[in-house]
Amino acid sequence: MVTLLTERDVRSVLTMELALTAVEAAFQGLASGSATNLSRRRVAVPGGLLHLMASALPDLHVLGLKAYTTFGGQTDFLVPLYNSDTGRLLALIEADWLGRVRTGAASGVATKYLARPEARTLGLFGTGGQAATQLLAICAVRPIERVQVYSRDPERRAAFVAAMQPQVGATLVPVDHPRAAAEGVDVIATMTSSAQPVFEGAWLSPGTHINAAGSNHLRRRELDAQTFQRAACIAADSVEQSKLESGDLMAAVAEGALAWERVTELADIVGGRRPGRTAAGDLTVFESHGLSVWDIATAAAVYTLALERGLGRPLPLFEGQ
Repeated sequence: MVTLLTERDVRSVLTMELALTAVEAAFQGLASGSATNLSRRRVAVPGGLLHLMASALPDLHVLGLKAYTTFGGQTDFLVPLYNSDTGRLLALIEADWLGRVRTGAASGVATKYLARPEARTLGLFGTGGQAATQLLAICAVRPIERVQVYSRDPERRAAFVAAMQPQVGATLVPVDHPRAAAEGVDVIATMTSSAQPVFEGAWLSPGTHINAAGSNHLRRRELDAQTFQRAACIAADSVEQSKLESGDLMAAVAEGALAWERVTELADIVGGRRPGRTAAGDLTVFESHGLSVWDIATAAAVYTLALERGLGRPLPLFEGQ
């Protein structure tokens, strides 16, 4: 029997801690070669886009895909999850919250491996739903005490701080200039739809770690050339996917500020195959674009826990097979 898990079901079981464990395991699978990830593909029609991502994690006995559409500001996310031993469909999972949490968790894993252990201050660019999970993940892996929050709309900044303050132990402070969120902090997270860099590389203190998570389209750019020139370590979730859709990296390469040979994959750092931070003063960057393997690893964890708790609705699909 196939199980349908709705957004309500997913939200009832999926915590940031669960997602951090799942996403780190996905990176480890990529490092060992046991996991397979196919880069996102987009199908355009006059009214919008269909986005498709697929992956397999045989160590977890699952494979699957994420499909979602973006039409006129509306986005619908769905993960079909399969058993990788039998090929049978296990579940259909609504995946809006799942996608937000796994994206935050990826930045959390990057922060765990690349930020200085004593990091206590965070500069957060963006105040949408995806920025919220960036905040939750980074606070879960580092002893963050203060977060300086910037976005262009002061009312949204204030509302974000009010909504998120009860959810973290750090003190959230809205700031009215991007420099105030970038200068002197230990970690930066960017989750915006900006077409232009959101801060200047010259503002960064030595030792800063940056999670750039909003630039997954060629028309978007959050980091300037100087940031990459200063960086000692530049990691991407997928170099292959970055060459297709990373506005940050492709712009820096086009400007002569970066060579692709300097970009490593975070999985290699997580798996111990490549070094990450080698000195306290290193500037490190994680370019996050989103991998299906994060979705499927997280979906598998959600599915298992949901079954244990008796959640989900049975669907009479493939009963005659």
